Amino acid sequence: MSVQLSSLWVPNSPPIPTHFIPNRCRFTPSAISPQSPTIQIIGVRGPSWRDNGYECQGESDHWSDLDSDLYHWTKPLRPVQWFPGHIAKAEKELKEQLKLMDVVIEVRDGRIPMSTSHPQMDLWLGNRKRILVLNREDMISTADRNAWADYFARNGTKVVFSNGQLGMGTMKLGRLAKELAADVNVKRRAKGLLPRAVRAGIVGYPNVGKSSLINRLLKRRMCPAAPRPGVTRELKWVRFGKDLELLDSPGILPMRISDQSAAIKLAICDDIGERSYDVTDVAAVLVQMLTKLPIVGRDALCKRYKIDVDNQCGKIFIEKLSVQLFNGDVHQAAFRVLADFRKGKFGWTALERPPR
Repeated sequence: MSVQLSSLWVPNSPPIPTHFIPNRCRFTPSAISPQSPTIQIIGVRGPSWRDNGYECQGESDHWSDLDSDLYHWTKPLRPVQWFPGHIAKAEKELKEQLKLMDVVIEVRDGRIPMSTSHPQMDLWLGNRKRILVLNREDMISTADRNAWADYFARNGTKVVFSNGQLGMGTMKLGRLAKELAADVNVKRRAKGLLPRAVRAGIVGYPNVGKSSLINRLLKRRMCPAAPRPGVTRELKWVRFGKDLELLDSPGILPMRISDQSAAIKLAICDDIGERSYDVTDVAAVLVQMLTKLPIVGRDALCKRYKIDVDNQCGKIFIEKLSVQLFNGDVHQAAFRVLADFRKGKFGWTALERPPR
């Protein structure tokens, strides 16, 4: 007799009797595919998480188990897809502008670096010089930061960590862009041409902090920025001193997101339009993820909301919270859990670690 598996099930666990499995707890995209490690990235290397004792077999297995669980939780959910018209237009224009760029600054969300990597970015950029920025460094733990710094270093790459809201890392980023493209004017002088400003394009997913980085670099609000996806809708060149021109671009997403584990994490981190997902489903998956993260766990949820986490079932938890605080409104309860995570109420933590 086949048994429908609940959100509690993980591979190799014994079957769970059907009478213990609420229908509303049945969650379950393909495992995150590592991106090509061959790109050239300039930045700084943090201390190795291996050297500091962060990597151990148990912790590595923990993150692998979480990826496996997330696949099963998201599989039966409504697919998360978002591709508004302005993104299609921006993608076409961006491909044209890439021809003018001396260096490309790719910005990703530090909480989900793999999930905010566009699958076609390597193809678009080819051999063009690139700087990788992991923004929102303030929203992840030191162990998370070290793990990602070590991962990119081991793959022959280095990464710049930044906090676009406070400006940390932005001045360094400006220097790196000019240094990386310095040979542009060397070649121009050799041809008898006058030097020109280095052209750097800033690209990435929606709401990863591209415009905020530019505003911090310029020390004034030149590009519209807000903590929600889809604010920037057109490409815009701005000048940074005499030596650097920056292109701010709208967030670019794939037309179809095939990896629904990544899509759910985009929704949790507010890096995709709210209309693309069911907020209750996403919050329920988040609850289940938080119970498995050592830095959070069940105790943090119980302490904040005064509700026991029954059998790690996220939907039951959201329903209990709705009754306790919102007169049974599960949407309001779901919004509260997502907002609390985004504000760091459970502590700052990444939702993914480097692939093995």
